[in-house]
Amino acid sequence: MLINIPLTIAPLIVYNIIAFGLFGDMPGDSWSIPIFTMQMVSGARWTMVMGDLMIVAGLVLLFIEILKATRTSSGSIADHVLSTVVFIIYLVEFLTVREAASSVFFILLTIALVDVVAGFAVTIRGARRDFAMGPGDHL
Repeated sequence: MLINIPLTIAPLIVYNIIAFGLFGDMPGDSWSIPIFTMQMVSGARWTMVMGDLMIVAGLVLLFIEILKATRTSSGSIADHVLSTVVFIIYLVEFLTVREAASSVFFILLTIALVDVVAGFAVTIRGARRDFAMGPGDHL
């Protein structure tokens, strides 16, 4: 059952921990805190900020969730339901909580939406393939 828990809940939990200051208050916008800076070959300086790291982590977890959607076990229905619940939590929090009104949270919300839609689409596509009938087969 633990495998059915959507991984997109992890960025939601981490976002809330940081946004509500459970690790202590961070001065200013906590999503624009630099993580590291790299000198590029072009001479430009590229800086990864906390918000960018959250989005990248969400995208990596989305990739894993899409891979999980290719399973055709009975647990995949529970996985879809839980992914939908996580998306609803993102949506409600985005609409009702002041700390969630940021572009980082909106992109994480969109990642959760893509997880739900892609999960259903991949499962339906796989079910069609599994149900395909040959030219001589009749219902």
